[in-house]
Amino acid sequence: MKFLLLAVIFISSILLTITILMHSPKGEGLGGIGGEARLYNVQKGLEDGLTRFTTYVGIVFLVAAGIFGVFF
Repeated sequence: MKFLLLAVIFISSILLTITILMHSPKGEGLGGIGGEARLYNVQKGLEDGLTRFTTYVGIVFLVAAGIFGVFF
């Protein structure tokens, strides 16, 4: 059981890192300090699906890490 939970945590952490890095940037970084940033809040189909998948993977990671922290 412990090995299975660790495997779920490991796989979900790798997937979470990859999906977060696949997101497109939302602003201009430090250009937002002076008011020069152009923000694009429109999500297209692929970006919306990627956001949903990232949310699900994040929930799986948090639940598995919480269970591991409480019981082991």
